[in-house]
Amino acid sequence: MVRYEKNNSAENQTNEKCLRGEKKMPTSEIVEYCAPTLAGIKTGSLFSIRNNDRNYVVQRLRKLNHLMRQYGLRIVPLKYAKDYTLIYVYRPKYLDKDLHDPRAIDILNENGYSDKNADLCVCHLVKRLKDSADFPHEIGLFLGYPPEDVKGFINNPNVGVKYVGCWKVYGDKKNALMRFKLINKCTEIYKEKVRCGIPLEELMVKT
Repeated sequence: MVRYEKNNSAENQTNEKCLRGEKKMPTSEIVEYCAPTLAGIKTGSLFSIRNNDRNYVVQRLRKLNHLMRQYGLRIVPLKYAKDYTLIYVYRPKYLDKDLHDPRAIDILNENGYSDKNADLCVCHLVKRLKDSADFPHEIGLFLGYPPEDVKGFINNPNVGVKYVGCWKVYGDKKNALMRFKLINKCTEIYKEKVRCGIPLEELMVKT
């Protein structure tokens, strides 16, 4: 369940986010897709890097993790595909809270998540991305999407849609609109800070 407003195919959306031909993870790209998570107003975000050098990706993520942990953040690879790596930036404390929502628990149970510990759920999501023939749309829960919106998309992405923004809304439209406005404003502010040369560590809010 990745930014459905542009494409109902999460795999295609992931490929569109690849950093084509890049041998690095530029701050500008991390900020473009992860600003709300860095700022502490969203549980998690995804971005992809086009890079066939897995060792480089692992080493770079290890260094970023060392930095991000100081601010209550994690960055992990979710999937190594043939020509890109899907990367997840998240706040473990936020994720743990989100995944203990009774509505989220129901979705997790339906998809084989036997333990609701946040770290173990991320591990199971990695396995689902690797082994499942279908894209695991419960991933929306890991991005801070409301459970009712994740459930609505899983049930039928084209039925009951109230609004299309950073994700498809099936539940509380008013609250979603406020969140979309906040997310978009945060992203624009962070992108401007990057253009002004502000380093990544100064864009991370400690929570």
